[in-house]
Amino acid sequence: MIGTISDRDIAIRAVADGKDAGTKVWDVMSEGVAWAYEDDSVDVAAKIMSERQVRRLPVVNRGKRLVGIVALGDFAVESSEIQPAAQALSGISKPS
Repeated sequence: MIGTISDRDIAIRAVADGKDAGTKVWDVMSEGVAWAYEDDSVDVAAKIMSERQVRRLPVVNRGKRLVGIVALGDFAVESSEIQPAAQALSGISKPS
């Protein structure tokens, strides 16, 4: 993985700059991808999301092959996992 693209990337780097629908993803993506390993704890993933201020995090196996994506909302499914999600949201919401 060399980058990610979100609706925010499209709005800021494509639409706001007047680029058309034929613009390559490469031209508007965010570089510097952060990820978690599939066997990392929820706390580790939440910390990465907080530090990088992202709401979605790619999940890879130890061979660094993409196996999924975890979203902030995924953490709050069980009550025991609400605290990591709250801490991640707090970190993500801080101005950089």
